[in-house]
Amino acid sequence: SSQTPAMAKMRPRSLSVRDIARQRLVKAGYRRRAAFLKIRRSEGLGLLFLSSGPERASHHILFAHGAGAPMTSPFMEIVAATLSANGIRVHRFEFEYMSARRTTGKRRPPPKAEVLMPAYLEAVQSWAAQQSSPARLYIGGKSLGGRVASLVAGDLHEAGAIAGLICLGYPFHPPGKPELPRTVHLLKLQCPTLIVQGTRDPFGTRAEIEGYELPGTINLHWAGDGNHDLTPPARTRRTLNSELQSVANAVSSFMQSAADRS
Repeated sequence: SSQTPAMAKMRPRSLSVRDIARQRLVKAGYRRRAAFLKIRRSEGLGLLFLSSGPERASHHILFAHGAGAPMTSPFMEIVAATLSANGIRVHRFEFEYMSARRTTGKRRPPPKAEVLMPAYLEAVQSWAAQQSSPARLYIGGKSLGGRVASLVAGDLHEAGAIAGLICLGYPFHPPGKPELPRTVHLLKLQCPTLIVQGTRDPFGTRAEIEGYELPGTINLHWAGDGNHDLTPPARTRRTLNSELQSVANAVSSFMQSAADRS
């Protein structure tokens, strides 16, 4: 049947990423945006965390941003909100080149991932310094943030400092250059790892990744036909909302499995 103009006006509008993030926060019990955007300075080290999720959660994750977007980007907000709604305590932070944009207004390119390793280690130390109750720590991030985390995860896990590694949209190679893989360190990684990847991610498609001989410690969760931001194409009629809920469930299952093995 045909719709009247009045009926058309009543159709719900499509939700933006920020709308979805706010819905997740309400579900998690964060009814005031201020409760979600509380930025805490870690004692001694001067590192800023953007924390969300239950303060007494048994599972915490340090989550670093990608190369070009800050910790407050729409993607980072909705991921933090969705994980928080699953009972996970999420701590976002920024590398210095990104946080400098807030004061200088200049967009500096990211340094090489290896150069950022000390900053990630500082974040782990900073998190540990402010914990007053036992909790399992996982590290990870989006794209570049996950890659940096993967470079320090092996030693941290061997030292008992972290329980695992979680990467969303891992940059297995530069776009269009599968002949330049960034997998050497992954091939010998003994830290329990979850990589969430869109099957059509230009930084590593499913067909390309399945050709790698990754160790059994690395678990892969495929985000449908998702791109580098895990967003499915419109033709699938799947939403980012439902895709990220599936991702959050996979993260929760991975954390529980890692806890059961420890």
